[in-house]
Amino acid sequence: MNITQVTQEAMVTPNGTKFLFNPVCRTRQAPYSYEILQDLDITGILLFACLTLMTLITVLVFIEEAQYIYRKIPGRTKSTIIWVNSAAPIIAVTCCVGLWIPRSTMFTDFTASVFLAVLIHQFQLMLVNECGGKKGFLSKFSDTKLQLHTGPLCCCCVCFPKKDVHSRSLFLLKLGTFQFVLLRPVLMFLAVVLWTNGTYAIGDSRAESATIYINVSVGVITITALWAVGIMFNHVRPSLVDKKIIPKFACYQFIVILSQLQTSIINILGTTGVISCVPPRPGPSRASYMNQQLLIIEMFVTTIICRTLYRQRYEEKPAVSDDEETKENLINSTLCLNGKAMDEGLQKV
Repeated sequence: MNITQVTQEAMVTPNGTKFLFNPVCRTRQAPYSYEILQDLDITGILLFACLTLMTLITVLVFIEEAQYIYRKIPGRTKSTIIWVNSAAPIIAVTCCVGLWIPRSTMFTDFTASVFLAVLIHQFQLMLVNECGGKKGFLSKFSDTKLQLHTGPLCCCCVCFPKKDVHSRSLFLLKLGTFQFVLLRPVLMFLAVVLWTNGTYAIGDSRAESATIYINVSVGVITITALWAVGIMFNHVRPSLVDKKIIPKFACYQFIVILSQLQTSIINILGTTGVISCVPPRPGPSRASYMNQQLLIIEMFVTTIICRTLYRQRYEEKPAVSDDEETKENLINSTLCLNGKAMDEGLQKV
């Protein structure tokens, strides 16, 4: 029996007109998995199958890319790049789980938030590593100054003074993203705990609710982290153009904006009733359902683009092993010594 046909109530309008009202639309609770499966028609089954297949392909593409990066890229850079590339597949997997199990949305959002925080911090570390690590970065940009008037926090504050590049300023920039890695999971864990107690609800903006305070705190630490990454990117962008840093930064921004701004907008539309109730899903649950569908498709496209960007750069310059590098250094040293000996011999003659 179709779940949308059960337990409907007759409602009477002031002019005497009667219509059926499903009590599911009164609640904010997401339906159980069996309710979703019972309500699926042929179109719904095909949609779920396609989205699940896209999630599986996204994960397989990432695994193949991670193996390639691990084999071809030397040093610390490979682990950073793997972390940066893992954000889109993880978000796709969490959305797919939330698609099949609607009541797990709070837990899947918690997992996605943790990996998003790691993505922002690791992307900043990748910018430093691409410049030769901490020592290379400081020696390369020691004569330059950091511009603080950049988005999303201080893009209009052109009166801000420029800061010298030194170890303390680099530490503060890293601290700007590390605080996001540390505080975002703590706040999301607190939200999950309060949600189990009924104190936290998505879209609840009442002053007595904990939702608004947690959301404001998350917004502040997110903007601070994005500001630190923006300062770093604007500073190293001219020197990393040949490494396709601009499209890589665009993909990073694409993931952050879609997983944060898009999700917030759709959740607000579901809470305010713009996205209406369609049993067995109430408005907020249907909004999460629509957002999960969009994110799976968007993360699939992002993973394919990232695979192209991060493979193209390193195919032309394969990694040199330690033995080959040692042999090359010995050969260069021998040639230098032989050249010096020949010069001294010629001078004596």
